[in-house]
Amino acid sequence: MATNQPTVLYLSHGGGPLPLLGDAGHAELVACLKKFPTLIKKPSAILVVSAHWEADLASLTAAENPELIYDYYGFPPESYTIQYPAAGAPALAQELCTLLNNSGIPAREDPQRGYDHGLYIPLKLMYPETDIPCVQLSLVSGLDPETHIRIGNAVAGSNFENLLIIGSGFSFHNMCEFFHASTPQTRQQNEEFEAWLIETCSSSQLCETEREARLIDWEAAPSARYCHPREEHLLPLQVCYGVARRPCDQVFEMEILGKKASAYLWE
Repeated sequence: MATNQPTVLYLSHGGGPLPLLGDAGHAELVACLKKFPTLIKKPSAILVVSAHWEADLASLTAAENPELIYDYYGFPPESYTIQYPAAGAPALAQELCTLLNNSGIPAREDPQRGYDHGLYIPLKLMYPETDIPCVQLSLVSGLDPETHIRIGNAVAGSNFENLLIIGSGFSFHNMCEFFHASTPQTRQQNEEFEAWLIETCSSSQLCETEREARLIDWEAAPSARYCHPREEHLLPLQVCYGVARRPCDQVFEMEILGKKASAYLWE
């Protein structure tokens, strides 16, 4: 049983490196990311579940000083010189790996894997001093939502003091639609899924059995597959819920690249 309840945050991390490049379509996201650290105690370590790492079993970065992976394409040259030299936290990775395996979720430590942009883009805005050690946790291939809630249940057992767990994804992630102007129909689809997601994550009228069932059967939500043709950017939220297992304390609504998006904080 964990004695230290982690702070949990699901955030929309935007398009590649654009939040760091002054892109006007990311202004609200940038402001939100910079605001988060004012709302919570500075963490002793950060665990990031990134939409940009999928593995055949739950995997954790275990290097002392992970390198950066520039896992985006077609951006300006400065996008590939971004630095975020945050130290790793091998002891935390080991503890989490043990918790996962003991919970029946096969897991491994990966001493070679670096940080992808799902970690360093938002953290460079949230904690630019790079003085907080980090561990990154993969999604599991197959992208089963119930599995990812169970992953959250397992890592919630960590006794690491003052841990921040971030689910780094995007509450709207239809890549084709980012390149098209919204129409009344597409805006309605975007808005109705966001309304469902906000209610699911924040409503005190839902019991936890109902909330979990909605997150497992998320494809039944209005316009779910329009907003997420593939679910890898949503599933970090299921991990976050698996940790918290209660309605979130704060909802943050914003527009990113012309689409409505959201973030959720469990303090």
